[in-house]
Order: sequence, then C-alpha cells, then structure tokens
Amino acid sequence: MARQAEEQSNESHAGGDAVSPSVAQVKWLVRGLHQAGGKLPLFDENGKRVSDRTIKSCLKNGWAEPWFENPIKPDWQICRLTERGRRTVDK
Repeated sequence: MARQAEEQSNESHAGGDAVSPSVAQVKWLVRGLHQAGGKLPLFDENGKRVSDRTIKSCLKNGWAEPWFENPIKPDWQICRLTERGRRTVDK
C-alpha cells in the first residue's frame, strides 16, 4: 500500500497526469487560456490575491511556470500556463 502511494507521488512529480487540480487551481489556470502568452492573474475576479498555495502547487505540478520577475513587487510571482496546464484544463 505504501509503495503504491509512493509510485503515484513519484508519477505526479515526474510529469504524469496522476494528480488532478483542485477547484481553486482550475479556476486560476482557466483564466490563462485566453490571455496573451497564457499569463495567469495575480488576483481573482473579486480583486483578492490568488493564494500562494494555489500558485506553488500549480508550479510544482507543471501546470504553470514562472514567466518573469516583477520589478515593482519582487515577491509576486508572475506565471503563465504551460502546455501541460493547458491540456489539463482545456478538455
């Protein structure tokens, strides 16, 4: 049982599609589908900052990637949708 969980964990980090995005992750990723270059927003539809947890987990799963540094707010991660992310949410 532990081996199976370890294999699933390794697969999700090795580029397999074993992990599905959460509702919050899907909402964030979908917003990049129709943006130039797949740019992902820093804020949700209500003006609230997107959770760092959501961003980091999408980066870890390969659905998003860092795009460039924000010179005004260096602690804000500017990301864009990856092809894997696009395939994950554009079904």
